[in-house]
Amino acid sequence: MSIGGTISEAREQRGLSVADLSQRTRIREAIIAAIERDDFSACNGDFYARGHLRALARELGLEGDALVREYDALTGGPRPGVGAMYPIDKGIKLRERRAPNWTLAMAVALAIVAVFGIGRIMGSAIKSPEQQAVKVKSAPAAAKAAPAAPAAPVKATHVTVKIKALSEAWIQVRDAKNKRVFMGMIPSGDTRSFRIKDKARLTFGNAGSVQLNVNGQDLGSPGRAGETVRKTYGLDIPRPR
Repeated sequence: MSIGGTISEAREQRGLSVADLSQRTRIREAIIAAIERDDFSACNGDFYARGHLRALARELGLEGDALVREYDALTGGPRPGVGAMYPIDKGIKLRERRAPNWTLAMAVALAIVAVFGIGRIMGSAIKSPEQQAVKVKSAPAAAKAAPAAPAAPVKATHVTVKIKALSEAWIQVRDAKNKRVFMGMIPSGDTRSFRIKDKARLTFGNAGSVQLNVNGQDLGSPGRAGETVRKTYGLDIPRPR
């Protein structure tokens, strides 16, 4: 009996249709029907034909190797190829593809960045003696602060006169050009102040009744009580003229 006849008879003995056998072996109905007619052209090569024969034999309780040997004898024997290296009834174990280890990759990247940063810091910190000498030489020397020059004295241009009446007193005040600035009575306890350019010409009707301050210096009474006194004061006070 041929290969196709053996498979067809075994299928019928088990009460299976071509469709049932196709569903169990995952082989298309058209290929099973062609194999039962001993037409292996639909298998698309010896490799797949041997695989289909083993799958059908396993489902129908036949000896797969015997069917393959019969097929090889029919087609001229097996030829070295993929089928010889990987039999169809033994699953080809594919190597599992592992997911990339992102933790390790991040650790390596951080290490590279750290090494690069340390190298830059050390490179900038270590300088040759020539570079350091140039830097020190180019630094400007601190200039010493020059001592401040003493301020020039301000030359006075006016005579300041303050007259305080110890009792009622008559006075007259004239400037350097003999122009009258003030004349009259000063009540007891009052004070009169005058600022006159260059010279102050003063007349006291009762010299002992007043106290005199010229250019900030107390000169006391210009005379005795009841005495009429004339005084001229300039910029060189306290010396009266």
